[in-house]
Amino acid sequence: MTDHSGHDHGGHHHGGACHGHDHDHGSPAIAVQSVDGDDDGEDSHYFDHIYLAASHDTNHRRTLWVTWLTAVTMVVEIAAGWMTGSMALLADGFHMATHAGALAVAAAAYSYARKHARNARFTFGTGKIGDLAGFASALLLAIVSAGIAVEAGMRLFEPVTVAFGDAILVAVIGLIINLVSALMLGDGHGHDHGHDHGGHDHQAHGHRDNNLRAAYVHVLADALTSVLAIGALVAGRYLGWWWMDPAVGLLGSVVIARWSWSLMKDTASVLLDMAEPRLTARVRRLLEARGATLADLHVWRIGPHAHAAIVSLSGAADVQALRTALAEIPGLVHVTLECR
Repeated sequence: MTDHSGHDHGGHHHGGACHGHDHDHGSPAIAVQSVDGDDDGEDSHYFDHIYLAASHDTNHRRTLWVTWLTAVTMVVEIAAGWMTGSMALLADGFHMATHAGALAVAAAAYSYARKHARNARFTFGTGKIGDLAGFASALLLAIVSAGIAVEAGMRLFEPVTVAFGDAILVAVIGLIINLVSALMLGDGHGHDHGHDHGGHDHQAHGHRDNNLRAAYVHVLADALTSVLAIGALVAGRYLGWWWMDPAVGLLGSVVIARWSWSLMKDTASVLLDMAEPRLTARVRRLLEARGATLADLHVWRIGPHAHAAIVSLSGAADVQALRTALAEIPGLVHVTLECR
């Protein structure tokens, strides 16, 4: 039987030997100002489950800038292609539109997560909104990869005349834009990876901002296709190797598909509340080392740099001591302990 008499909010213990509920509002989460307007289920006084990454707003701004840069380039390429009759410019412009759409989804996810951060209907906060957007971006990336593969395959068997001069110019412009975008997103992407700090076992996947990662992968995918295209087009123009263009297109589609699959797996694991084995094992070892007998254990990610845990113990236990021990684990921000 569970004793619900003891709760711990912000480090204040209110008694109870068998049940403890702990919210750690340290560095993994950021405080959010009360949102104006009465959203459905919103109660800023009661609800404090806010687990957005400390870099949330910075990453949002980075993504917005890259979205606008990509959108402007897309419009310029389509307009120039229409006026000059260049299919290469038109094709690249419409291709860039898919990436602009994915980046817009990423930016919208940051905005939505911030706006609804205090909405009590999101039981564990809005930290996983970015993972949902990342999964959607991974699906779009897979579609782009399939489209490139189909087009490249058709051109291997049915070669088409390529305007090498225009195509090389477009590829160079695209590469420059994507390198600038990668630099803008890269700092935040690198910072949000897991690292080893002073012996703490950070989980690389658990500490990623998958929304920013998705935006970064889209930019890298576009940069990769530009680099491969430049090499293939130069070979086609000066060496007569017409087959290089579709061949590197197929190669690029395979690489992009692998990136898409990796992103899809990581985001799906978060959305499905899959446990991270190393973090779960660490929690188990820490509790058992202090004499606790575990009846049940659940550890899952609720946002970038933020995890929750529900621990069921067999028999009596010093909940306060166990809670203090669990506080040693970085990113474990929402812990519920109960005795059976």
